Amino acid sequence: IFAVTGEILCVLFMDDYLFDPTALLVLGIQQIHVDQEMVGKISAAGQLMQCSASLDVLFLLDGSYSIGKGSFERSKHFAGKVCDALDIHPDRVRVGMIQFSSTPHLEFPLDSYLTKREVKERIKRTVFRGGSTETGRALKYILHKGFPGGRNSSVPEVLIIVSDGKSQGSTAMPATQVKERHIIVFAVGIKFPRWEELHVLASEPPERHLLFAGDADDAANGLYSTLSDPVCTATTPGCKVESHPCERRTLETVKELAGNYVCWKGSKQPNAVQASLCPFIRWKRVLIKHPSRCFRTVCPDPCDSQPCQNGGTCVPEGLDRYHCLCVLGYGADVHCAAKLSLECGVELLFLMDSSAGVTLEGFLRFKAFLKRFLQAVVGQDSPMSVGVAQYNDDVKIPIELGQHKDAFSLMKSIDALNFIGGRTLTGRALQYIAQHGFRSTPVFADVQDDLPRVVVLLTDSKSQDSVAEAAKYAKDQNLFLIGVGSSFMRAELTTVTGNPQQTVVYSDPQDLFNRIPELQRKICSVGSPEGCQAQSLDLAFAVDASSGVGLENFLHLRRFVRSSCLHFVINRDVTQIALVIYGSKAHTVFALDTHTSNSGVLQAVDQVPFLGDSASAGSALLHVYSDVMTVQKGARPGVNKVVVLLTNGGGMQDAAAPAQQLRHNGILVFMVVIGDADRDTLLRVAGSPSYLVHISSYEDLQYYQGLIIERICEEARSPVNLCKPNPCMNQGVCILGPGSYRCECHGWEGPHCETRVLRGDAPRSPALPPRSRVQWSPRGLQHFSRALQHSERQ
Repeated sequence: IFAVTGEILCVLFMDDYLFDPTALLVLGIQQIHVDQEMVGKISAAGQLMQCSASLDVLFLLDGSYSIGKGSFERSKHFAGKVCDALDIHPDRVRVGMIQFSSTPHLEFPLDSYLTKREVKERIKRTVFRGGSTETGRALKYILHKGFPGGRNSSVPEVLIIVSDGKSQGSTAMPATQVKERHIIVFAVGIKFPRWEELHVLASEPPERHLLFAGDADDAANGLYSTLSDPVCTATTPGCKVESHPCERRTLETVKELAGNYVCWKGSKQPNAVQASLCPFIRWKRVLIKHPSRCFRTVCPDPCDSQPCQNGGTCVPEGLDRYHCLCVLGYGADVHCAAKLSLECGVELLFLMDSSAGVTLEGFLRFKAFLKRFLQAVVGQDSPMSVGVAQYNDDVKIPIELGQHKDAFSLMKSIDALNFIGGRTLTGRALQYIAQHGFRSTPVFADVQDDLPRVVVLLTDSKSQDSVAEAAKYAKDQNLFLIGVGSSFMRAELTTVTGNPQQTVVYSDPQDLFNRIPELQRKICSVGSPEGCQAQSLDLAFAVDASSGVGLENFLHLRRFVRSSCLHFVINRDVTQIALVIYGSKAHTVFALDTHTSNSGVLQAVDQVPFLGDSASAGSALLHVYSDVMTVQKGARPGVNKVVVLLTNGGGMQDAAAPAQQLRHNGILVFMVVIGDADRDTLLRVAGSPSYLVHISSYEDLQYYQGLIIERICEEARSPVNLCKPNPCMNQGVCILGPGSYRCECHGWEGPHCETRVLRGDAPRSPALPPRSRVQWSPRGLQHFSRALQHSERQ
């Protein structure tokens, strides 16, 4: 009978799907009629749910024989999923559990466990008991005992009944009495529930309080959606509770008249029988449908903004990531821009492993990959500065940089490369390339050759010498390293590049060729930064160099600043970068207009000293406002401005007011905080969670570089207010015009009020000490904070 029933159910579900193509979200025997896009948004919402209110939650789990061990385990899984959405703490959400069958049994009271982990582990240890289904007796137990370990109705009480709804006795009266005590009751079906009885158990309106535990993620979403307003805190920004048509089903056994058959009955006549027709009854199991509404929290996915260009298809990957499937001819970046060529302005040297470790097969694979890569990205008439080196014990450069002026001769030279064998000395090869690989000369005598220099390491063999020091030496020579290899080489390639985002890892030989667009983007991100697309930007790094950070961690921050600078084109027209370090006082290492090339900035970053005293982030931000982001120090009017504060979260007490002043003047403050710190304090300084990145350790900082640069570049593309920050010096007033501005000066003259009027009767501006000599004490910063708040109220 079970096998036949299973086949019937399968046919029913397939039949529904064929005739109702919109019913895409199938939750066991509950069906929500939505499209596939909505499925993703409901799923994304499930990862954001968190109820932090003061709340007592009591699970009432059916442990009777009609449930069985398998469905009881699914009930426990559902309870664990609900706990994931609850902020379990003695002062916020408390959780307890009762298992009922013939009699109710208290598994654990609400005040037993203090953390989410402890509650979930206890739920997993709960043992199935078995017995008859006495739901009414369990409800009477709660009416008599209350919520064991609860807070005596001083906080909202939520009862979550998980059952198949097939009680041995009446449940209507005790269910009504429970709800009259203002207990919120959720009736959650499991297995093939009797929805009519669950309907009686649930609070009003029942469509918001009926769930199906067979799909734990969806049921947890439904429960949270009902509690979010007004019991729990508001839903995450952008998320909202929506109603969807849904259908719940019950598997029932019914009688059916199958026909008649000839039967024999007695007769009044002796020794005689009478033939007659008797009805033939058979029993069958059918699905009874209950149309209803289901309420679910829906969150937007990253594809809502339609980020893919040129006909690309957006595919969401969780809450904040996506990828674009690009049509042929596009895919230069993640948004399907037109394909780039290697005219992005780099000197490119491929360093190929030709040792015994990579094997002849691996060497030929890399050679084919190299040919296909260059054929894909280099046009026949493209100017090239491409070279190829091979290494084992020794290093050879059979194709010098710029040796070939056309793609055809370059391919012939690559075909001529031969496998060598020998030891794998990757460290020695990197050092040799750093010293001898780049010998290009300027095209014109009066033009400095400052093209970025990129080395692409192709290897599938662990190095037999140390690569860390050699890689550091190569980067000190301003070489940009990219590593390509199979997945088991990931750790060593990351050691070489110093940044996981500069490694290209493939899973199988075919996957290597699929990585061609990714490698192309990484190469061209050096000469034409992938994120900012050469947008103009004034960027200042403010780095915590205090004793709270420590010397070793400060070196992590310094390396992060250095590698970040490689992603920008640094000159007067595109990106200007300034660097400030701070302890109790802030110091400008170099101003926005100090360096006009990437190499100059990188050399200056390498010389930044560690300070080692106490930290005052407020002093640093005030210093950036008054002594870095000014016209006098090279800030450009009409260019977006960003301050990146790198800190361990110490010394934040005086930082909120200067940060607000920077934002008020059109300067974005972006905070990168490493380690434990009070999030509320950090948010007051950052102004918004969008401008705060909180990282657990300094070692993990490298993994967030792409995200941080992307956020910075988003700001570079935003509209600009030409009068923020004020480009006028000496208390001049900036007045906006159509696409321009002018300065209204008092006692000064010039485009930016930079020249004093020499007439004797000219008004004098109040004397102020030079900005570079102003020192702010903590009391002075507090005064500045109060003055700022007063001015905002005015």
